[in-house]
Amino acid sequence: MNAELLRYSCQINLPGFDEAAQQKLKDARVLVVGAGGLGCPSAQYLAAAGIGNLTIADDDVVSIGNLHRQILYTPQEVGLKKAVLATQKLQQQNPQIKITALDKRINSENAFDILRDFDIILDGTDNFDTRYLLNDACVMLNKPLVYGAIYQYEGQVAVWNALNNDGTRTPHYRDVFPEVDAAQIPNCAEGGVIPTLAGIIGCMQANEAIKFITGIGEILAGKIIMFDAQTMQSRVIKIGNVSKVNIQQINKTVTVPIISINDLKETLEKNIYELIDVRTIEERNNFNIGGTHIPVTSLENQLHSLDTTKPIIFYCASGKRSAEAVKMFRKIHPSTEVYSLEGGMKAWMEALY
Repeated sequence: MNAELLRYSCQINLPGFDEAAQQKLKDARVLVVGAGGLGCPSAQYLAAAGIGNLTIADDDVVSIGNLHRQILYTPQEVGLKKAVLATQKLQQQNPQIKITALDKRINSENAFDILRDFDIILDGTDNFDTRYLLNDACVMLNKPLVYGAIYQYEGQVAVWNALNNDGTRTPHYRDVFPEVDAAQIPNCAEGGVIPTLAGIIGCMQANEAIKFITGIGEILAGKIIMFDAQTMQSRVIKIGNVSKVNIQQINKTVTVPIISINDLKETLEKNIYELIDVRTIEERNNFNIGGTHIPVTSLENQLHSLDTTKPIIFYCASGKRSAEAVKMFRKIHPSTEVYSLEGGMKAWMEALY
């Protein structure tokens, strides 16, 4: 065994795994979208396993409140670009492979150009807009997508859009979740997540990618695994062998105008904005920065009665629900100046320290 393969000797010695399988990993082109709780462990193990061309896409920066599950970063790196940091660190861990940072948000304008160059894509995102976008683009490009999601103590993993022997494709995200009301579902920052779950699900995603590339084992295509970190129990739900949802176009990504914490603080006392808190009453009573309280669950019924004489800023815990509020608002008031507070109250509290 040559020196290059010595690093991978333990996996090459596996039953059913050999140097040819390792060469498949070396030749593979893998995209990990999101360098957060799921992307960190999945990218680490893909790099360690010898994926020859690994790209990490993320336009976000390190946040102190995410360090408990985003294990590639340190407190000294808060505010720095996650994709760049992850790439630098993983390249040091495995100099034999090529790792590329894509410091860019994938949207409807660039999705096809980015995704078409990869053999398989891993979804490590935490918002439904990007999740549906990746799914739809992968379906149209005939690319397999490894899905992972976490919330509180529960996680899910599946492989969407894999090629069947008869030329058909296995089910994808919209076969299982045709439409989700994103405003009603908190993300990790709002609902919480046990950090070890991110590692477990991220490693499962990397495992599925390695199995898919090498052809070893049975991938989670046509089924989805549900894992409970509290009980350590899991169950596999079969969803069929063939997709029944045809996708012929991707929806245009809606750009939500944002305002930074610093920009709002500089103008808060001038009262030039109408602030609207779209969190729950419990969240508001715990801490708020003023303004009108309209939970996002009630917002749709009050959109017509809002004061639009001043620019409006919606805020929530992390910026997710406020972004959905902006989308709802713009359907009724397309010409009114409106923003989502970037990072929400989580970022506001972090800025105090």
